[in-house]
Amino acid sequence: NAVMQIIKNPAYFDVVATENMFGDILSDAASVLPGSLGLMPSASLGGKGISMYEPIGGSAPELAGLDVANPIAQILSVALMLRYSFSLEKEAVMIENAVNQVLAEGKRTGDIAVGQDAVIGTKAMGDAIAEKIY
Repeated sequence: NAVMQIIKNPAYFDVVATENMFGDILSDAASVLPGSLGLMPSASLGGKGISMYEPIGGSAPELAGLDVANPIAQILSVALMLRYSFSLEKEAVMIENAVNQVLAEGKRTGDIAVGQDAVIGTKAMGDAIAEKIY
């Protein structure tokens, strides 16, 4: 029932704490909400100051060197790291705002393009986001 509730009413949940495999299932199912695994960062927060940050879709090694992967989840994972491991809220917000600005401009990688949207590659998306960080 948890997966159904996350899909039907995601705002009901602030935090979901679970073991790794069920967390993977929930995050994969929840990827339908933004439309792509390429948009979803994650944080595995350790109780003793050790935490791990990664995109929920993993590193996508099969896409290495093809300039087709969406880098947004990786970039947003860095924002989570800055916020939760280093208490750098301002810097985390700068990254999140940069991502939002680039998406608002209509820039899209192939996994989130719709209809006649122009598709840009991994490097162009990363560069566009980096240019907005100030």
